[in-house]
Amino acid sequence: MAMGENFDKIKYMSITLSPRSLSLYLECPHCFWLDKKMGVKRPQTFPYDLNQTMDALMQEEFDYYRRRGEQHPLLEKNKIKAKLFSNKKLLERWRDSKRGLQFSPRELKATLLGAVDDILEFSDGSLAPLDYKATNKKISKVYDEFQLQMDAYAFLLSKNGYTVRPKAYMAFYIVDADRGFVDSIPFRKELVEIKTDPTEIYEIFTEAVALIKKDKPPRHSRECLFGTWAVEDKDFLEQS
Repeated sequence: MAMGENFDKIKYMSITLSPRSLSLYLECPHCFWLDKKMGVKRPQTFPYDLNQTMDALMQEEFDYYRRRGEQHPLLEKNKIKAKLFSNKKLLERWRDSKRGLQFSPRELKATLLGAVDDILEFSDGSLAPLDYKATNKKISKVYDEFQLQMDAYAFLLSKNGYTVRPKAYMAFYIVDADRGFVDSIPFRKELVEIKTDPTEIYEIFTEAVALIKKDKPPRHSRECLFGTWAVEDKDFLEQS
């Protein structure tokens, strides 16, 4: 099948985007268009197997306390007066990357789908997204991509009829390199509370969907290293 043959039928298909897709759109519209319109993805710079394993282990740790009906020590330490979302069946659906939390406005003929790590539930019934992050950085840092991810989760929860707190939480598991490596990887845990603002998510989503429907992509963003590489490679080939 020729490159992009499936994607030529995009106007007849349902478009599904994730918060990560929206981050890619903001980072470089050209790379986003190539990915979502033509199926040409950026090359991966390193394997994600270890990250996926860590996510599964962190999820199991939080589920352990959920099953016991206990507050996770990280929440207790940071005096977060909330419990882990108790509806495990619904949470499993929201964690599924093919089902997740969805918002499908008819006017766009597209779906925004987010697969959460976890949800916090407060005494008044309001919810807040909770995400796990494993990192080898010495400090926990909320990158723009993380912020947009949490804003999108808050947006999706709201569109699904839930009362959402204007906050989200990120549980960082930070490799403690100072303790060395002796048959195990030592981690220290930090919980970061961030403010969420989902007001721009619909606009970003709308713009991203509109771009997919265009026949030609915009230029690479100036900060896009893949675009820089493509230009330099083209110049080299023209000179050779």
